[in-house]
Amino acid sequence: MMNMSHYDNFKVDFTPPKDYVCDSGYVIKHKPYKKYLRTDIARIFEEKGIVDPFLKEREIVAQVFPFKINQHVVDIIDWDHYHFDPLFQLTFPQPGMLEKDEISCISHLNDEGASRDQIAEAISKLRSKKNPAPANQSANRPTIFEDDDSYECEGLQHKYKNTCLMFHKNAQTCHAYCTYCFRFNQFVGKDRFLEDDSTRLHTYIKQHPEISDILVTGGDPGTMKADVFRSMLMPLTEPDFAHIKNIRVGTKALTYHPYRFLTEPDADDLLGCFKDVISKGKHISIMAHFSHFNEITPETLAAVKRLRQAGCNIRTQAPIMRYINDNPTTWAKMWEMQVQNGMIPYYMFIARDTGPQRYFEVPLAKALYIYQEARKKLSGLSHTARGPSMSSGPGKVCVMGKERIGNEEVFILKFLQARNNDWCDRVFFAKYDEKATWLDNLVPAFGDKEFFFEEEYKSIINAKKKVEDLCPA
Repeated sequence: MMNMSHYDNFKVDFTPPKDYVCDSGYVIKHKPYKKYLRTDIARIFEEKGIVDPFLKEREIVAQVFPFKINQHVVDIIDWDHYHFDPLFQLTFPQPGMLEKDEISCISHLNDEGASRDQIAEAISKLRSKKNPAPANQSANRPTIFEDDDSYECEGLQHKYKNTCLMFHKNAQTCHAYCTYCFRFNQFVGKDRFLEDDSTRLHTYIKQHPEISDILVTGGDPGTMKADVFRSMLMPLTEPDFAHIKNIRVGTKALTYHPYRFLTEPDADDLLGCFKDVISKGKHISIMAHFSHFNEITPETLAAVKRLRQAGCNIRTQAPIMRYINDNPTTWAKMWEMQVQNGMIPYYMFIARDTGPQRYFEVPLAKALYIYQEARKKLSGLSHTARGPSMSSGPGKVCVMGKERIGNEEVFILKFLQARNNDWCDRVFFAKYDEKATWLDNLVPAFGDKEFFFEEEYKSIINAKKKVEDLCPA
């Protein structure tokens, strides 16, 4: 007789999608999730009746950096002015994301009929030049010590004292990919962080009562099914995890696929899961990625309202990116709309030193100007966003201001979070440099040879590497 127990863990949901009726009576029609990949780029332009002069270059860029978009995002791009549309820049490959000689190299291989292996090798070498693992991410993997043994927990990152990041194996993709994504290497099968053993996760969290926050990230956990969320979150409501106070879910689903919370077959189950976790005394915060106010559609606002009704808070964040949101008016309008709809502006980030940074980067001086000018346009309710902040190897470094001290112009910097918790809120100074775009471009002010944290930071990273060498994966 066939043993059917193997199939007990597989659930097939035959619940049909349904339209969502807002409190106002407005009906949001279900839009099935339809994705487009690199091989669909030409067809999208063709369907829009556009002859794109940079189609070949876009397809080459999409060989190097992952491309995926869906129907919802395609529908909210202004195709009459697509070159300048911020959401087009946010999602479609741009020729400037690679150097001209890099595009020429891949183009030559394509045109000359090089083998798949030859092309793959060239692309791999190209990606390796783009700093695919910024901020020493591998050094964030924690080590579990148990019964005279030790091993690394692949699906966790524990960089800051109170917060542990969890990379679930079912959250290794997104509804669409941002062109500036700093985790692009995960989506091309390299350097994947994923949690494959929940026992290890729970063991590590039990061993570290200083952890108060779990950040579920990816990819995008918004792509996960409700039953996966439930199996992941409900154990954290047990007494052994009383020290876990806050659960954060990092997602762009509110803007890339808001139907996830409205009309998907398990949308009600997902909201029910969040309600159950909250009823057990945990706080859930949706860390929502909003890059531009054009993303705030009626569907997005309905999803926001539904999550808030379930008891979730929504905090918003985004990097400041050239061609997308590098002006004060965009940020001011976006923050104003978010606050008006019950969201809390949380972070303005600086473009990370990875991938196509040179195309998107905004100098620190300009980012500071944009941040300060945007705040001046708004009431105090919108002043909750911190920034501009660099998520660097040593920690989150905020550019607080520019001043003249003595005879020297300086950036005033401060750690918002740090590998060593004692560095938090420590103010330090760098020589003012109007072209600098990242912490590594800055030098200490007042003739100092190095920043106060540099020697200890090097020791922390070296010690972590020694532990990695001793631990099996």
